[in-house]
Amino acid sequence: MSTSTYSLKWDLDVFFSGGSGSQEFRSHLESLDELLTEFNRSVSAWEIPSSGYETKDLVEIIDLFQQTGTKMRQAGAFVSCLQAQDTTDAGANELRGKIAILSSRFQTVLTLLDDKLKKVNDDVWKELLVHEELKELSFVLNERREEAAKKLPREQEALINALNVDGYHGWGEMYDAIVSKIKVQLGEDELSVGQAANKFSHKDREVRKEVFNNWEKAWGNQADLLSNTLNHLAGFRLSVYKQRGWDEVLQEPLQYNRMKKETLDAMWSVIADRKEPFVRYLKRKADLIGVDKLSWYDLDAPVGETDSALSYQEGAEFITEQFQKFGKELAQFTKTAFEESWIEAEDRPGKRPGGFCTFFPESKQSRIFMTYSGTPSNVSTLAHELGHAFHSFALKEVHPLNRNYAMNVAETASTFAEMIVADAAVKNAKSEEERLALLEDKVQRSVALLMNIHARYLFETRFYEERKNGPVSKDRLNELMETAQKEAYGDGLEEYHPLFWASKLHFFITGVPFYNFPYTFGFLFSLGIYAKALEEGEGYEEKYMALLKDTGSMTVEDLAMKHLNVDLTKKDFWEKGVQLCIDDVEEFLSLTK
Repeated sequence: MSTSTYSLKWDLDVFFSGGSGSQEFRSHLESLDELLTEFNRSVSAWEIPSSGYETKDLVEIIDLFQQTGTKMRQAGAFVSCLQAQDTTDAGANELRGKIAILSSRFQTVLTLLDDKLKKVNDDVWKELLVHEELKELSFVLNERREEAAKKLPREQEALINALNVDGYHGWGEMYDAIVSKIKVQLGEDELSVGQAANKFSHKDREVRKEVFNNWEKAWGNQADLLSNTLNHLAGFRLSVYKQRGWDEVLQEPLQYNRMKKETLDAMWSVIADRKEPFVRYLKRKADLIGVDKLSWYDLDAPVGETDSALSYQEGAEFITEQFQKFGKELAQFTKTAFEESWIEAEDRPGKRPGGFCTFFPESKQSRIFMTYSGTPSNVSTLAHELGHAFHSFALKEVHPLNRNYAMNVAETASTFAEMIVADAAVKNAKSEEERLALLEDKVQRSVALLMNIHARYLFETRFYEERKNGPVSKDRLNELMETAQKEAYGDGLEEYHPLFWASKLHFFITGVPFYNFPYTFGFLFSLGIYAKALEEGEGYEEKYMALLKDTGSMTVEDLAMKHLNVDLTKKDFWEKGVQLCIDDVEEFLSLTK
C-alpha cells in the first residue's frame, strides 16, 4: 500500500512549464522547425544509390527522420493534453494549428523520401537492408516503399499534404470547437459532455432518461454543423482515394492496421453469428431493472447494489495490487505513474469527454487523461489506459521507427490490463450482489466491443458508400445509425441513439481512418493472450513484453503466428475469444435466474 496520497491532476510542467503560454515549448517548436529544415535539405540532396554499399547518407537521413518524428510526437502529445484538460484554452488551440503546419511539412519531406525509396533498384534495395544500421528497420522501410508505390506522383501527394491542414485536419478540429460549446442540462445544472456521459451509469433510470433526452437535444441542435463536418471529412478522404485509384474504402484502414481483409472478415463473421447469448443478456438485464426492453440509456445502468465505489487512491492501490500478481515490471511501472502524477483524473467542468493515453518519446513517459468518479467502470478505464502506457514502456528501448504500432494492437495491452483488474474485482467481491454487479460490468464491456463497435463499423462502411454519390443528410445519417444499431444489437433494444454519429469523437478523427474495428480486434486478440497468460502463470510477463516489443515491426498475422502460434485469418481463433465473453454472459444469466 502507498503511504503518499496520489494527485488527481497530472504534471505537465515536467515537459514544458507554463501551459499554453510556455516559453520552453515555443523554443521546442523552433528547434523542431530547424530540424525539419535540415531533414528536408538532406532528403532533397540525397541521390538514389546505385549500389548496396552507399548506405552512409541513407543512415544519416533515417537518423534525422527519427529525431524529427520524436520531437513532433513530443509536441503533439503536450498540446493534446492542454486541449483535453481545458476545452476553453484558446492558446492550446492556436498551438494545435502551428503543429498542424509543422506536421504537414514533415509529411511533405517524407513524401519526397518515400518517392526516392521506391525508385531504388530492387536488388540494390535488398543489399542496402542487409547492412547492420538498416537491418532492424527492414520491415518499416519496406512498408514505406511499398505504400509509396500505391500513391500518386510526389508533387500531387505533396499538394494533398498541404491541403490537409485547412481541409482535412481543419474539419477534424471543427468537431473539437463544436463540442467545447455543448452543454447538457440535468435539473438546474449544466453539464459538460464529459460529465453528462458519466451519468449514463447512474442507478436512477429517471436521471439517465433525462440526461439522454437532453443529450440528444444538445447534439441535435448542432447536427447541421456536425453533419456538414462529417461529410466534408469523408469527402476529402474519398477524393484522395479516387485520385490514387483506390476503390476500396477499407484499403487505408487495413494498411494502417497492418492487417488482411480476410482477418477482419473472419472476426466480424464470428461476431455476427454469435449475437444470441448477448441478446439474452439484454433481455435479462431489462427484467432485472423492471422494464420490458432496454433503451440505449439503460446499457450502462448498474445491476444489483454495490458499495464498490472506490476513491481514486483506493482504485489506484487496487489496480497496482492486481498488476503485482501478473508481473513485477507492470506493477512497478504503475506505481511510478501514480507517484509521479502521470494521470489527470479530476472530475471538473471544462474537460474533454472520454479517456486517452499519450506518450512523450523524448521524456520516455506517458500521460493518461480521464474523469474519475469512483465507479467500477472508472477503475476499468484507468487500468485500460495504464495498459496503453505500459505498452509504450515496453517499447521504450526499441528503435523509434520500430515503435509505431497500429491501433488494433494498441488496444491489446490496454484491454489485457483491464481484464486483469476486472477478473480480480469479480473474484474479490464482498457479497453475491457485488459479484453480480462487477460481473455485469465485464459483460457490458463485451457488449460495447462486440455490439456497439460493430454498429459503428456497419454505419461507417455504409456511410462511406453513400458519400461516394454526394453529401449525406443529417436525417439519413440518423437512419443509417439506427439501422446499424438495430442490426448490431440483434434488435434487443427499445430505443436507440440515432445521433450517436454526431456525439462520437471517433468518427471525426483524422489521424486514424475507421476508428472502430481495431478496438474489437484488440479486445479479442488480448483475450487470446490473456488465456495464454492464465495457462502459463507467473513467468508469462517476459513473453508478453516480447510480444509488445514486436507490435511496431510486423503484420498482426505474423505477430500472432510468432507469439501465439495461431492463424488470424481462420475463424477458430475468434471463436475462442468470443466464447470467453459468452462464458461471462452464461455465468451472469445463471446468477440472475
